Amino acid sequence: MANHKSALKRIRQNETKRLRNKYQHKTTRNAIKKLRELTDKKEAEALLPSVVSMLDKLAKNNVIHANKAANLKSGLTKHVATI
Repeated sequence: MANHKSALKRIRQNETKRLRNKYQHKTTRNAIKKLRELTDKKEAEALLPSVVSMLDKLAKNNVIHANKAANLKSGLTKHVATI
């Protein structure tokens, strides 16, 4: 167990950040699933910018790798274009 005050604080901060990252990651994954299930092009085009924004934020905060975000955005954009 950590003995230093700063180590205890770091443990608390890490747990808070872990839970926030987990929530944001799961929310983004659900939004991606919802976008892939849509069949209406107008709805999909309306939802795409918000999903892309979510992916960019995850990549910026190193929750997911930047290349993974780029690959997901590319695939989703192609999907919306083919609806």
